[in-house]
Amino acid sequence: MGWSVASANCAIRDFMAERAGRPLSPDEQAEYEALLAAWVTAVQRQPANATD
Repeated sequence: MGWSVASANCAIRDFMAERAGRPLSPDEQAEYEALLAAWVTAVQRQPANATD
């Protein structure tokens, strides 16, 4: 099924908080981009009037 918008937001926040104050490594950048893509997919899937 995939991520909900809220779950993806939380995962992105947690991921970035663990890496605060330093640049992402190439592997971390790829992981961040995958999380961001999951968030975009979740946003596009939700109904227009949803407040997830």
